[in-house]
Amino acid sequence: MSYEKELHIAQLAVQRATLLTQRVFHEKAKGTLSKDDKSPVTIGDFAAQALIIHAIRKNFPKDEIVGEEEASTLRENQALTSQIWELVREAKLEDQGAEEEVGGPIGNVEQMLQAIDEGNSAGGATGRVWALDPIDGTKGFLRGGQYAVCLALIEDGNVKVGVLGCPNLPVDDSAPLSADVGEKGADGAGRGVLFSAATGLGATSRSLGRGVLQKSQPIRMKEVSDITHATFCESVEPGHSSHGDQAEIAKKLGITSQSVRMDSQAKYGSIARGAGDLYLRLPVSATYQEKIWDHAAGDLIVREAGGTVTDAEGVRLDFGRGRTLKGHKGIVAAPKAVHDQVLNAVKSVLGSK
Repeated sequence: MSYEKELHIAQLAVQRATLLTQRVFHEKAKGTLSKDDKSPVTIGDFAAQALIIHAIRKNFPKDEIVGEEEASTLRENQALTSQIWELVREAKLEDQGAEEEVGGPIGNVEQMLQAIDEGNSAGGATGRVWALDPIDGTKGFLRGGQYAVCLALIEDGNVKVGVLGCPNLPVDDSAPLSADVGEKGADGAGRGVLFSAATGLGATSRSLGRGVLQKSQPIRMKEVSDITHATFCESVEPGHSSHGDQAEIAKKLGITSQSVRMDSQAKYGSIARGAGDLYLRLPVSATYQEKIWDHAAGDLIVREAGGTVTDAEGVRLDFGRGRTLKGHKGIVAAPKAVHDQVLNAVKSVLGSK
């Protein structure tokens, strides 16, 4: 199975949702709520999730969906619901044919809330499950830095389709990553990328459009002949990944260049197209379980671009364990040729603790 239709719909759905999140950033004063885990969430999260689930339901009604958000808070907050409905009602692609492909407009407020709540699948090792993160990197989003709209199709525990909408990354695949890319990335001319992959079809990037999909180009990870010249990508937030361990690993590998810190799966897209080389996410808690929606799309895009993605023990990520990557600790993504070298340094540093 080629998954061409799934890839096409996912790209259009992510593009439409990404355009909505840009509008939220510019117009809606970045309003936030608290989640139980204290991470910020924006009205863009709810609106983008509604739009993407609507598109999936229109095209693949039997598929399950694992989404990050649920609508209980909205049902108790009419003012917030009204803001989100205004966004959802007006969100559309400029090409009518493309808009119809992703289901057209949502009919009313209750249908919007129902769509949000349909991201309640438990996931698992069998069947088709879409994993959705409507705004990955919410803190990056709020400060105008890097964030991503993320969607992946998982079938029988294996990622088959992955799409990332990264509105604040440069369109130019050859543009080097600057150390401040996580802070200075506000959308504008020359920015806005869709990264995509389907199993066996390779990985691509294209500029973020407003209607039909723009022309794509294949992307590949950069060949790293000398690991000491590699560029690390890591999370901005120290609560997400151990900066101290990563600095020690860089030292062990002889890497002296400053790491590039950015939020979200934009890191996966950046290394997949060779703007960076290595991505490490190292455990900061013995009990924390990574969520599947935080890694599924990026995992496939990097692997289809010629990379290897494993946990810190060298085990390939299993997306069939439910809503989390339980049992896996840490993420190591690197070009195939140097992955073992990076992994050995990771094991050495983590094993010495």
